[in-house]
Amino acid sequence: MIYSRIAGTGSFLPEKVYTNADLERMVDTTDEWITDRTGIKKRHIAGEGETTCDLAEHASRAAIEAAGLGVDDIDLIVFATTTPDQVFPSTACLLQKRLGIHGPAAFDIQAVCSGFIYAISIADKFIKTGSAKNALVIGAETLSRIVDWTDRETCILFGDGAGAVVLSASDKPGIISTHLHADGQYESLLNVPKGIVSDYEAVKQGEAFIHMKGREVFKVAVNTLGRIVDETLDAAGMTQADIDWLVPHQANVRIIGALGKKLSLPSERVVVTVQDHGNTSAASVPLALDTAVRDGRIQRGETLFLEAFGGGFTWGSALLIY
Repeated sequence: MIYSRIAGTGSFLPEKVYTNADLERMVDTTDEWITDRTGIKKRHIAGEGETTCDLAEHASRAAIEAAGLGVDDIDLIVFATTTPDQVFPSTACLLQKRLGIHGPAAFDIQAVCSGFIYAISIADKFIKTGSAKNALVIGAETLSRIVDWTDRETCILFGDGAGAVVLSASDKPGIISTHLHADGQYESLLNVPKGIVSDYEAVKQGEAFIHMKGREVFKVAVNTLGRIVDETLDAAGMTQADIDWLVPHQANVRIIGALGKKLSLPSERVVVTVQDHGNTSAASVPLALDTAVRDGRIQRGETLFLEAFGGGFTWGSALLIY
């Protein structure tokens, strides 16, 4: 039987940083308020001319190197992003050109913060059916471009970054299962209400920014992610005791804490990086994963629970042996 396993991880954060102290000078907020409600201390911001593809290229090259492969070994690119460089070609194709890869399928996935979970699920199925051997899976965002920096409810939350993994075919179990969901009835709670095609004038006037009803989003996220824990464990015939690490979407420490309790995991077994980069949407799970792999916390053979929740609403999980 063919399995897919994570062969390498990589990540990248832009050099520019907005700390909570910086935001105190921009909007009516305080470091204490932001830290208490979100856990965020700083967020990285793409520089002028620095694109989503730029960030993704750094993360991708790191993941390919960590996997012990060359770019010619990659035969599938699945790129999760809400902030593509262009309407088309896809950012996956732009990245493919940067890496010098020619021929294999390359495409974008748009599921907002759940994008990386969606992308890794798709790549897993390509590998398990024999359609690919080495898939490059990326989550990358430049959310700062769609943040209203005068809105204290949203500008404190989001940042830019990229994370990537290489999934490779293996005869040893890796990804055990993935679970994807969406429900468009919640569209009004978290969205960017304008788009280039639907309302170009609004974009030009600076109205295409993130809008969020935070309390409502929090409630739905906690309840939804709680249910997906049960769904994922039941599907695998596993219990909470079988999970070594929770690698969650890095949106809010309160949501992360609630999910850690649901899995009965001590805090030291929950990977938390939100304090260092804020909510980077599709990039946040691979960023957290790469951090914990490279600092030695996550070891080969351990069982990981990955999850994310995002606008749409979308949500998903991946259970895997690292």
